[in-house]
Amino acid sequence: MTAKKTISVTVNGTVEVRTVEPRLLLSDFLRDTLDLTGTHVGCEHGICGACTIFLDGDSVRSCLTLAVQADGAEIVTVEGLGDADRLNFLQRKFREHHALQCGFCTPGMLISATDLLRKHSELSEAQVREGLSGNLCRCTGYEHIVRAVMAAAEEWDGEWNEATPRECTS
Repeated sequence: MTAKKTISVTVNGTVEVRTVEPRLLLSDFLRDTLDLTGTHVGCEHGICGACTIFLDGDSVRSCLTLAVQADGAEIVTVEGLGDADRLNFLQRKFREHHALQCGFCTPGMLISATDLLRKHSELSEAQVREGLSGNLCRCTGYEHIVRAVMAAAEEWDGEWNEATPRECTS
C-alpha cells in the first residue's frame, strides 16, 4: 500500500493543505475534497474538456492530472473566474449571447475560452473554433459559444480574471 502524501496548493487564491492518496485525480480532489463542484467530470479520459482548469496559468484537464502532481501549484477553477453575484467579463458574454444550455460543458468552455483570450490579442472565428475544439458540447451546436467568445475578443483588455475589463458593464 502506498503512503498518503501531504500536498499544498493555492486554489482560487486560497492555500489548501491536504493529505491525499497518491492516485487521487485532481478533478476528484477539487470536487470531493474541496467541494469545488464547478469542475465537471465527463469522460474521465481528457476528451470532453469539462474538467479543464488552470494549473500554474496553463489550461489542463484535471481528470488526467494527479492531485500530487499539483503540489505547490496555483490552480484556478471556474469558481475562481466569478460567481453568480459577480460574473466575470467572459461569463457575462456567455449570458448575453445565450452560450449555454444544460451548462455541463460551460466550466471547461469558460476556462478554454479564457485561455484563448489570454494568448491571442486578436482572434478569428476559425481560431476560436480550433481553440474550443477540445471541449465537447451536446446542446448548443457551438454557434452561440463562438459568438460569445468573439464578442469578448473584441473588447478584451488582457486581464483574464478581472470582473470588469475596459468599460464592460452588465
